[in-house]
Amino acid sequence: MLLVFACPLWCPAAPTGDGSLPRQLLSEVPLAGGEHLTVVAQKTSLAATAARFAMYCSGVAYVDTWGSAYMSRPGNEPFPEPLRNGTMAVLHISATDNAFAAILEDGTVVAWGDRSCGGDCSKVAWELVNVQQIEGAEAAFAAIQQDGHVVTWGAPHGGGNSRGVQNALVGVRAIRSTTLAFAAIRHDGHVVTWGDPDYGGDSQRVRYRLENVQNIQGSERAFAAILEDGAVVTWGDPDWGGDTGEVQAQLKDVKEIGATRAAFAAILADGRVVTWGDAACGADSSSVQDQLRDVQCIKGTKLAFAAIRADGTASLFCL
Repeated sequence: MLLVFACPLWCPAAPTGDGSLPRQLLSEVPLAGGEHLTVVAQKTSLAATAARFAMYCSGVAYVDTWGSAYMSRPGNEPFPEPLRNGTMAVLHISATDNAFAAILEDGTVVAWGDRSCGGDCSKVAWELVNVQQIEGAEAAFAAIQQDGHVVTWGAPHGGGNSRGVQNALVGVRAIRSTTLAFAAIRHDGHVVTWGDPDYGGDSQRVRYRLENVQNIQGSERAFAAILEDGAVVTWGDPDWGGDTGEVQAQLKDVKEIGATRAAFAAILADGRVVTWGDAACGADSSSVQDQLRDVQCIKGTKLAFAAIRADGTASLFCL
């Protein structure tokens, strides 16, 4: 008898009604004489809301959720049947503050959790086909289809309503978010934004500069875009990183941008770092500038940054 399952540490049995999976350690799997066990190790991934986790293996009919019981309360969307029955493999899961959305192996999408945060996608389910990517803001989701079109749902004021820019949402290759807004990068390098204007949903002020955009990073209320020539364009709330102010002249040959709640940190081609935004969220890196050399990677929490140098050492900064 050949038993095959996919999971790195333990074997999932049939899902339970609440979406959790019974766990069985490999050492506890019963084997009779002559039987053997074949293990297919899959890399696990995590998605998280404000208070709940979802663990899954891409390409496997397996999802495990745990954390706050809030998303199981009456009035919230239940764990979707394709996941509850383990009949459909999951490719990717994204999250808002209180909801999850999963791309299934057939390119469709299921969502669950707080309906006001995107936990119910039934109104746009007929559009959610051939989905390749999903981005979650605080209370809304945006999905990119294979042909580059975009489908949104969730809180209308937080990016769940994209009707005003729908005609421009073609040929989209990537989407980034702030708390209440989205920014889509098209294959032609142009950017389309929607959602709350105070959170970066309105980019009209810098629209003429948003050409040949390579990547975008979002803080909670502002966006920063890296152009093909390494320059940076920002918009949104000035106090949350939407204004580069005195550092604009330094933002040349930018390769990567990290963000905290209200600040940005850009890595230049020579490994130096430039920061701007709210000083209380890591924007003031003056005390560690002598350490910020040969930086290869930078990540932010809500209030601080961590930079990894080429030699593998790290620097932390937060004021």
